Amino acid sequence: MEDKRMEKEVREAVAAGERALGSLRNAQKCLDGAKNWGIVDMLGGGLVSSLVKRSKMDDAAGYMEEAKADLRKFQKELRDVSVSMDLRMEIGSFLSFADVFFDNLFVDVMVQSKINEARDQVDEAIARVESLLVDLRRLAR
Repeated sequence: MEDKRMEKEVREAVAAGERALGSLRNAQKCLDGAKNWGIVDMLGGGLVSSLVKRSKMDDAAGYMEEAKADLRKFQKELRDVSVSMDLRMEIGSFLSFADVFFDNLFVDVMVQSKINEARDQVDEAIARVESLLVDLRRLAR
């Protein structure tokens, strides 16, 4: 009976991890877009590129919020199979605001740095979730 319960817990953890991975990959894709538009913006793209970049950052922030919720669920499921995880992600809202209204190279470089930091965090989270999923799938065998 205990084995069946553990198998169920592992399956639930894998499903939660896959949901989190999907959200993280969506955030990653949006951050890539924001990064590319950020480069255009730094090269003098103007208001349009700032607004498109901001839209991509907003989309990424939404997916990152979704990923945080999914990661909390994943973390709960991992506790059920005695595994723990701690992941944090954030995008600074002031920088996005400042980028659109104080459009200059210094602010663009600062925003680009924040996009890159967020992208690095998402990449790290993806790697950690993928690694945990591999371990969980081994456990399920």
